[in-house]
Amino acid sequence: MPYVFSSVSGGSQKKKAVKDRGTIGVKARKATYQELKNLCLTQGVLYEDPEFPADESSLFYSEKPAVSFEWKRPKEISRNPEFVIDGASRTDICQGDLGDCWFLAAVASLTLNQKIMCQVVPLDQSFDRNYAGIFHFRFWQYNEWVDVIIDDRLPTFRNRLVFLHSASNDEFWSALLEKAYAKLYGSYESLKGGSTLEAMEDFTGGMGETFNLKEAPPNLYSLLQKALKRGSMLGCSIDITSAAETEARTTTGLVKGHAYSVTGLEEVNSRGRRVQLIRVRNPWGQVEWNGPWSDNSPEWKTVDASDYRRLNNIAKDDGEFWMSFDDFKRHYDKVEVCNLTPDSLDDDSFHKWEVTVFEGTWIKGCTAGGCRNFQDTFWVNPQYKVKLLEADEEQDDGKDECTMMVALMQKNRRKLRKEGADLLTIGFAIYEAEGGIDHLPKEFFRFHASKAKSKTYINIRENSERFKLPPGDYVIVPTTFQPEEEADFLIRLFTEKKTKSLELGDKIGADLPEPPKPTVNPQEENQEEKQFRSMFEQISGKDLVINAYELQDILNTIFAKRKEVAMESFDIETCRSIVSLYNKDNAEGLGFDEFKIFWSRMKLWTRAFLSCDHDKSGTISAHELRTAVKNIGFQVNNQLLQLMVIRYSDAYLQIDFDNFLRCMVRLETAFRSFKACDTRQTGEVTLNLMQWLYMTMNI
Repeated sequence: MPYVFSSVSGGSQKKKAVKDRGTIGVKARKATYQELKNLCLTQGVLYEDPEFPADESSLFYSEKPAVSFEWKRPKEISRNPEFVIDGASRTDICQGDLGDCWFLAAVASLTLNQKIMCQVVPLDQSFDRNYAGIFHFRFWQYNEWVDVIIDDRLPTFRNRLVFLHSASNDEFWSALLEKAYAKLYGSYESLKGGSTLEAMEDFTGGMGETFNLKEAPPNLYSLLQKALKRGSMLGCSIDITSAAETEARTTTGLVKGHAYSVTGLEEVNSRGRRVQLIRVRNPWGQVEWNGPWSDNSPEWKTVDASDYRRLNNIAKDDGEFWMSFDDFKRHYDKVEVCNLTPDSLDDDSFHKWEVTVFEGTWIKGCTAGGCRNFQDTFWVNPQYKVKLLEADEEQDDGKDECTMMVALMQKNRRKLRKEGADLLTIGFAIYEAEGGIDHLPKEFFRFHASKAKSKTYINIRENSERFKLPPGDYVIVPTTFQPEEEADFLIRLFTEKKTKSLELGDKIGADLPEPPKPTVNPQEENQEEKQFRSMFEQISGKDLVINAYELQDILNTIFAKRKEVAMESFDIETCRSIVSLYNKDNAEGLGFDEFKIFWSRMKLWTRAFLSCDHDKSGTISAHELRTAVKNIGFQVNNQLLQLMVIRYSDAYLQIDFDNFLRCMVRLETAFRSFKACDTRQTGEVTLNLMQWLYMTMNI
């Protein structure tokens, strides 16, 4: 009888120990911002953050600054420091000596949406009443909002802020926001280089879309207008063809490989015709476009007075400028849009979207199969099934289709830079699912093409795409481009209608045969059984019991003749495990009936192993372990499979027959023991099944 369980796995957060530095900050990981602030006020001290100390470890991890920075609080820099002066605005963002223009462009866009701005930057903070040297900011991180608490010590050189600063020397919200973001990712250096869309998503939890301006839709201007009206955040940039072009200034005043923010779109009357304009901001706070419609250009003299007053165009070198939309498309290469909701920008109505989130991991030898180019391993990637139940309500072309946005995000890569990690090249494919299959096998992908997929594999934090698919069952397969690349990831699915979804390969179960009844009368045995009994009696001797050492001799003798398994000797621990599994009478070894059960299982294990040894090497790849286990009658989820691969494969992710045998014995022992304890067949005992298997497989 099959014995099938639903896996029950509990999440746990790993917490690092906090070293007592003798400051008020040692409780930062446990206490909230308000609790820490109250504690500082009670004790009359200024907060010092032990997690992000005022030293070089918070600045750089691969280099040392050319000069020595001095950490100062705003009250040591300015006589009258203010958190915000006259409201936070895009002119408060001036880039310092750090290559984080992508972050600054996102901050400039953030100031255009007061509601989101207040969520990220709590504006009830100040340097006046109840000042304790402590501030906090909120960021979205992989499907949850986190509150980042910092002290207000900032790196300076000659009493001036080194990194992000405001145009006013008395305003500090932007510099403190940058410090909190640097803490989120480990250091200031971790913020060097990035995508504006990445920071926009961290500010909003929104979903990003990218438009290639050289292949722009004809209604792009209205799409971007609608995006700004809906509160979406917009950025733009010019591509580079080599590293040498990074931040290279062109003759038009634009900078290549540099992140800009889009802050406005307007139409004006000029010489009797409507002209589409776009307003762009350079986070440097200077260096502007010098072509038509730039500051002081003659085109402004042709504009109707009402339009001129409405746009309030003031010529000053503040990094912000207007240009015609045609020139914008000609000179820039892409626009990034972070939608606060995944509502389609070419749809005037708002929808309530259904959101599904999965978290997964690509693991060597287990779930890191690479892209479709690698057919032997592609199928081992994590698989997620989604059932689109009904079509969208409004259909422009009369087709019954469902809108589904898929966003694949790799986690923590920026934070892991100091350990040598970089962004992996990622993408995904969508297949029409087959019913009744818990995990699509290798053969499925050999004969079925994808129904949809990401446009490209790209080394970016999040790769997202919008699809129109008919109702039905689909399987999403997220992958890295190359196999055996490890990372954690997050998949977000946005659909207009409710869906049913689950992770495939998440079931745990076993189809264990019932032990045959012992033979009461040897005279009733058939000829084959009589021969088997005779062989057993010759091997076991007078005690009619085969112990672990005798079993080792038997297996070594038999399999020495079977070159296909390439076994020199079976480990004695493997044999002891076999005896322990099938020994029902607590004797020193296996009796005849017990040995007969073992031998039937041994033949099954051998066939399963050899069927997965495709290169006839005498070993099987760790990627084939799931198939071998399934052929024997077990179902294992990705967590358990990972444990088995770590435990039983070698450095080259290969599993020899002895380790395979030991793995199967441990697995069967765990299932039989759990079944014996689960008298009510509820799938739980004192420990749930996942905990039980982890414990027994790890003995």
